[in-house]
Amino acid sequence: MNAAADTERARIKALFIAERGYWRPWTETMLQACPGFVEQYARYAGYPARTGPLTERMVELIYVALDSSSSHLFEAGLHTHMKRALEVGATQADIVDVLHLVAVQGVASVGQAAQIVAELAGPLHAPGIDASLQARIDRLGAAHALQLRALAQLDPGYAKVLLDFIEQGRPGETGLAEAERSLVQLALHACFTAFNPDAVRQIVATALTQGLSPAELTQAIQLGAHLAVHGSALGAKVLQSLEEKQ
Repeated sequence: MNAAADTERARIKALFIAERGYWRPWTETMLQACPGFVEQYARYAGYPARTGPLTERMVELIYVALDSSSSHLFEAGLHTHMKRALEVGATQADIVDVLHLVAVQGVASVGQAAQIVAELAGPLHAPGIDASLQARIDRLGAAHALQLRALAQLDPGYAKVLLDFIEQGRPGETGLAEAERSLVQLALHACFTAFNPDAVRQIVATALTQGLSPAELTQAIQLGAHLAVHGSALGAKVLQSLEEKQ
């Protein structure tokens, strides 16, 4: 009976590694406690990457964005996926471009909140925008999920330095293509750790005009769900420590 159970656990472990590309102490704990959890999580979490249209490079870059996002900050996963991204063809410029998008992520909510302030404060507190600043906002267009008009009205100095960072803080043409940047932004704003429906709607509209398919957009969204298992990993770690003390 024990031999059969060991054989079954070995099969599940091999499946998990094939689907997810890693094996850690928490997965070993869960394998011993509930083999079904490990097997079915591997199939569920591995499904988008296995069946979706995005390249392995793009999948890994999205994982880099999700694990490095300030809404998650999961260093172990970031190390795994950044290393894998470089192995499957991503460049240093690609990685830096992703990290630039991670840094800009929080501005989407700032712009939305500034819009509320401008609406409630009234026109006296939201003067017109300098023409040169408005031109920069217009040039930015839909490249980011940002609403900058109200922000530029309330604090034009902040809007200017923000635009400087957006325009000049990335690797430029050596980094991601514009459609790839949309995929990364969609994953960041659709993830449950920082869900921003207004930003998601804006990014999807832009992405469709860039030629991205609904299947590609759906896969980028699906990849964010896997971050939830890091809570399970923490629980498994605590469970193991408690069992070791008994």
